[in-house]
Amino acid sequence: MMTLLIDNSPVLIPLIFLATALLIPVVAAKRKTLAWPLAFWATIAVVAVSIFNVRRVICDGPVHYRLGNWAPPIGIEYVLDHLSAFVILVINSVALLVLLHAKKVVARELPHKRVPYYAAVILMLCGFNGIVITGDLFNLYVFLEISALSLYGLIAAGEKQSPVAAFRYLIMGTIAASFYLLGVGFLYMETGSLNMADVKAILPTVIDQPAILVALVLMVLGMGIKMALFPMHGWLPDAYTYAPTTSSAIIAPTGTKVGAYVMLRVMFFVFGVNFVSKTLPLTQIISWLSAIAIIYGSVLAIAQKEMKRMLAYSSVAQIGYIGLGIGLANPMALIGALFHVLNHAFMKACLFLVAGNFRYKLGHSNVSRLTDAVRKKMPWTMAAFTVAALSMVGLPPLSGFFSKLFLILGAYENSAWYFIVIIFISSLLNAVYFFRILEKVYMRPRIPVPGQEEETDVKRDEVSASMLLPTLILAAGLIIFGILNAFIVKGIINFMIPAGM
Repeated sequence: MMTLLIDNSPVLIPLIFLATALLIPVVAAKRKTLAWPLAFWATIAVVAVSIFNVRRVICDGPVHYRLGNWAPPIGIEYVLDHLSAFVILVINSVALLVLLHAKKVVARELPHKRVPYYAAVILMLCGFNGIVITGDLFNLYVFLEISALSLYGLIAAGEKQSPVAAFRYLIMGTIAASFYLLGVGFLYMETGSLNMADVKAILPTVIDQPAILVALVLMVLGMGIKMALFPMHGWLPDAYTYAPTTSSAIIAPTGTKVGAYVMLRVMFFVFGVNFVSKTLPLTQIISWLSAIAIIYGSVLAIAQKEMKRMLAYSSVAQIGYIGLGIGLANPMALIGALFHVLNHAFMKACLFLVAGNFRYKLGHSNVSRLTDAVRKKMPWTMAAFTVAALSMVGLPPLSGFFSKLFLILGAYENSAWYFIVIIFISSLLNAVYFFRILEKVYMRPRIPVPGQEEETDVKRDEVSASMLLPTLILAAGLIIFGILNAFIVKGIINFMIPAGM
């Protein structure tokens, strides 16, 4: 039995999620309280398999799994290498912590939608994991659509404005998927294959064909929309702001990272480093769009009064860091991008959970209404916020500092001093919109604010352990990743650098 599980470990992850997504509506139809335990324990099982898969890849090297025992390129192949195993573990670990936090929040915000909501969350995770693990370009599109359909529902279940935000994302997501599918069609037309490894081997013989260039541009454009790369980010702010708390906390750290993963995988592992960086100016375009996103998102985040919307625009900037690492196309920059995938997943999940804690206890997450009473009512929540905020700014020894450091080294390697300046400016801008919250919460105003009652005797009123624990674990992770940055880079991320870079 154990041998069977080990041999089939790559396929277990999407299979567990798919089976659970189908099981939740059936089992929890009459007892709605069963929906959360099913989703939570399925995610625990997947995290355990993900940890095993990372260990397996580190010890034994890449794992190739043939579905139905059909050999590629005819059959569909799942591939576990250092990159896919790493991204899968990040996605599922963050999802597990958010689901632990979600029990009470979803029961309050969506009391009559719990069953379909948890089913949609698990189906979305099935899609995300399938996208990352598949080695087939068309199978990737299938999982892309599975995750997208779930995402639309998870966003639309929120506030009054959420259906409009979901519809906008539906339009943009459909365009993105169409671009990607058209690119796959052009690629198949020239290579006759959909298997990523097989396409990579055939490409040198047809690389001069115009259809190959069109395929690459369409696929990158589609993934640019999915990862909300500037100026294709228009769907993101409203989606993150008006979605339910749990949706924002799980989509923001994972959804855009999957789009970034596909872009990285297609550009560097299918088409090759030389073609996308030397034959075409594609990497230069991505790096400049990312640099604009870093400044644009940071400036607009400063202008926001609602914390969730501030974090949404902050995500536009943080995605820019990942895009910049991809665009610079050198080992140091790519290490920075991949490390930031991990860091941003934990930072943004922690910050959105803090916003959820505020809404649960205070009834709002409006920055202008926060006072020094919050640190007395919710000291541990504020401690987690402080750690995540300082990591976003990039203060050592927190993990956010090290991903920015590697990006700076990558820019220096390309003699792109202007990107170094942009990273420094963005860190200052990050400090502005995070420090204004820290100032309001940790420093009592000398002059009373009109219309705001001064609270002299404030009792502690922290959220429950099930909501506080995941928030603190995410914050602690940022400290641990910062301390262990050398081990993470040397032991895992170094093996993700594509050949020829």
